[in-house]
Amino acid sequence: DRLEVNAQRAIFHQWDQLLASGCIENFRIAAGRADGLREGWFFADSDAYKWLEAAARIQSAQPDPRLANLIDEMIVLLAAAQMPDGYLFTYNQIHFPGVRWQNLQIEHELYCHGHLIEAGVSHYEATGRTDLLAIARRAADRIVEDFRGKGADYTPGHEEIEIALLRLHHITQDDTAYLDLARQFIEQRGRIPHFLRTVVQQNFQMGQRRGFVQQEKQAYLAVHPDFKPFQLPPDNSSKKSFFSPLRWYASALSGKYFQQHAPIREQIVPVGHSVRFAYLETAVAMLARESGDLTLRSTLEQVWEHMVTRRMYVTGGIGSQPGLEGFGNDYELDPEFAYAETCAALASLFWNWEMAQLTGEAKFSDLFEWQLYNAAAVGMGIDGTTYLYNNPLACKGSVVRQPWYAVPCCPSNISRTWANLSQYIFSTSPGIFRIHQYIGSKITNEILQLENGYTICVSIDMESGLPWDGQVRLLITDIASSNPDRSAPFGFQLRLPSWAGGMSITINGNPIPVSLTNPVEEKEQTASGYDPRRADFQTIQHSWAAGDEVVIAFDMPVQLRHAHPKVKGHQGKVAVTRGPLVYCLEDIDNPGIDIFNLQVDPGSFIPVFDPALLGGITRLQATTKDGKPLVLIPYFVWGNRGSSQMTVWMNLL
Repeated sequence: DRLEVNAQRAIFHQWDQLLASGCIENFRIAAGRADGLREGWFFADSDAYKWLEAAARIQSAQPDPRLANLIDEMIVLLAAAQMPDGYLFTYNQIHFPGVRWQNLQIEHELYCHGHLIEAGVSHYEATGRTDLLAIARRAADRIVEDFRGKGADYTPGHEEIEIALLRLHHITQDDTAYLDLARQFIEQRGRIPHFLRTVVQQNFQMGQRRGFVQQEKQAYLAVHPDFKPFQLPPDNSSKKSFFSPLRWYASALSGKYFQQHAPIREQIVPVGHSVRFAYLETAVAMLARESGDLTLRSTLEQVWEHMVTRRMYVTGGIGSQPGLEGFGNDYELDPEFAYAETCAALASLFWNWEMAQLTGEAKFSDLFEWQLYNAAAVGMGIDGTTYLYNNPLACKGSVVRQPWYAVPCCPSNISRTWANLSQYIFSTSPGIFRIHQYIGSKITNEILQLENGYTICVSIDMESGLPWDGQVRLLITDIASSNPDRSAPFGFQLRLPSWAGGMSITINGNPIPVSLTNPVEEKEQTASGYDPRRADFQTIQHSWAAGDEVVIAFDMPVQLRHAHPKVKGHQGKVAVTRGPLVYCLEDIDNPGIDIFNLQVDPGSFIPVFDPALLGGITRLQATTKDGKPLVLIPYFVWGNRGSSQMTVWMNLL
């Protein structure tokens, strides 16, 4: 149902907002097709590219003539706006013709080009067409020409181009130029000499340029008094500490905000802007897979471990400092201060997928699932037309879903992730078919290499009751083997989620033993109470045939999760989870009850599926110490009924 909303409502709503806010018009002005006022931040181009990537994926899965026309219209427009040498950045093309690659730590030129390249790659993968890919390659070739062999001063402040270049290399494979430049950007991070001076100079220059743009706008408005700029709703408020501005300056001037404070192999603590951080880690994991560099893998595993154990919320959200939009100190996880940006959760999904492929370990797929259902899914409303930018775990009415934002990076980012969800469900290795996510789907004609040297072509239907119940059914609908005797022995690797109380498996109705090998008793307690390291893979070997059926049943008990004692303000409090879902109290469901000060009876939780509530959810019924009834809803659907109060953490009886 979430994917249907994404395809039928969200993608068209976002297009309307991109039109109304001037983002699409910016490209028309750059192409010489319109004469007007450029709107939005200098990085506004990226929002159109992420929309285009989402639209291409959606159109491939659920063709719609309206969407097809918009995609084609946008591709033609980008081709017209792109300069002959491949450069495409409307901020400079409109306001500063002939100027490029300015203030790379601040102004996001490479970030925007990265999202253009990713759109081209995704459009090609989804459709087989090369028109948008050709635009992307021209942009990438321009960047290679301008940056190859340059020093650390030429690394970007907002990571993204690295992911794009690695994806482009993966589908082209014609030479190593894209791979080499991605490696250069990654390896030269944290090596800018005199970074303090660099970032101060670039901020000053950025301010001068913005001042010039404002003068241009005032001059335009003086000549066009009837022009009415698009009025954006106010951004979500975010509760900040008194020292928040000082902490931002300390992080930015030291380079930590940009992950420019140390070479990549020395970055073993998550710091700075959380979206930038997770994009960087995604790119590093991609590079490690491509190069086999074990030093990169060790760094990745250390920084992941630090994030999960000390700097991540129970929802999987990351970023506890609103002023930074990023990480605070160890165990600094105030629920009301939580920024936990939607884009940061999405970036972490990308990272965890790459880590799952790099290592084959279940913990990364487990965190992917947890963040998917909680920290990421909360970002889009159930109707697909309202969004959250920051995602606190306690709110007293100041955070409200909005149709758009001054920085609308999250709506199209979540849409492109939803549209690409099929790519994150399974993977294969010789003799192994690994199920990462239990999402209802059809896997058709997948080629699997067998350990005996033969191959098979297999089709599988997966039916899943998650996240509401723990029943999963895998049916092999077709299988063909290159082996003359047609036997098709291979192993299914099935993830036992960290949240599961237990797991039972049957093959064609016959139970099989479950034997897991992942010890967890001696692992460091996590700050949040959620621990993806408890996940494991169960391997079942069988000589499969069409019609074979695997049925998995997960126990889904209600669990009360306790924060680490070092997390301030959480003593005596619990977060309630069931299956992969974090639950919360919203005041609209609990009239007359102070949700921040009640005491909940720990033995009173009862799951009830309610098809009429918020599109159909399993709510939890409970009672307070004094016998008052409580209703808990999944965290990802809170805020869909207007301004409200909400809390994830509640006092225990």
